[in-house]
Order: sequence, then C-alpha cells, then structure tokens
Amino acid sequence: MYTKLPNLILGFHGCSEETCQKILKENETLRPSTNSYDWLGHGVYFWENNYDRALEWAKNHYSENYGVIGAVIDLGYCLNLSDSRSIGILERGYDMLTSRLSCDIPKNRGKKGNDILLRDLDCAVIQQIHIYNGEAGVKLFDSVRGLFIEGEPVYNGSGFFNRTHIQICVRNPNSIKGYFMPLNADKKYPLP
Repeated sequence: MYTKLPNLILGFHGCSEETCQKILKENETLRPSTNSYDWLGHGVYFWENNYDRALEWAKNHYSENYGVIGAVIDLGYCLNLSDSRSIGILERGYDMLTSRLSCDIPKNRGKKGNDILLRDLDCAVIQQIHIYNGEAGVKLFDSVRGLFIEGEPVYNGSGFFNRTHIQICVRNPNSIKGYFMPLNADKKYPLP
C-alpha cells in the first residue's frame, strides 16, 4: 500500500559529454546498465538529488569528455530498500536465489576500505526478485532505491560518512518524465 513514493525526484546521471548531447539534442534515452555487479540490479542509474556525486563519477570515468544530465523521475512502484517491507522482499529474493543456484552463488567483491564496489550478489538477488515477479504475474517494480553508506567518517567518532548517497535504478523507462541540463547557480541570489 505504501510502495508508491508520493513525489517526483531529481536524479543525476554521470556520463560522457557525447551522451549528454544525444539525450538533450537528439531525443535519445539513457540505456540500462546490465552489468553483473550493478548495485541495484539492471536499469538506468541516477544519484538522487546529488549532482556533485554524478559529476565526480563522470570525471573519474570520462576524464576530459564528461557530462551530467538531470532527470525528473517518478519512482512509481518502488523497491525502496530503506523501508522494512522491501528488506523482507530482499531476504526472500536471496532465499530464492540460493535455492535455485544451490552452488556458485555470486559474491560481492572489490572492497575499497569498508566500501564494496562490485555487488554481484546484490545484483543477482534483485534480479531474482524481478524474475520471480515476472514469472508469477506479480506487479513489476518500476524502480529500485537504495541508501549506501560509504567513505570515511565525517569527523572523529561520527556516524555520518562522507560518501553516503541514495542511488536510484530505473527499470521502467516511463518513470523518467524528462531530461534536463543542470544549471549553475546564479551567485547574485540565494538558493531557495
């Protein structure tokens, strides 16, 4: 009953400058990621309301030819991993995956400090949920939303970490209501 988040969100996607131009000028769409290590399963990824992280990611992956595109997103029927109901779904997805595979269970890998960079297990579990829903005729999730606590403590003894973010994986392309080029703030005026 409460899986539909009641608002539109802004998402930011780091990419090449060429991709930005194709999306904005040639009316193309972002292509879904289908890597085995995608954090939230397969789909189009966005940093929720976090232009700076998208920019940082783009700079790290595209050196001089980077860009960031914004999107207005309706999460729709969302597997929101910050609520208890979705965590239960995730647990059942893991049980289904392990009973189906019984061996050769994927593993998360690529640790950098406390951060896990390549999430093969998490991706497989979320994909298993989508497969099950499709086969069972259960409503498919439009998006997946996850909170990731990453990085170093902000200050000594802090429970806050400097790279914490919310990531969105859009599975239903109709959830993306439009793309835009993010603006720089006009420094003569305060931010609302």
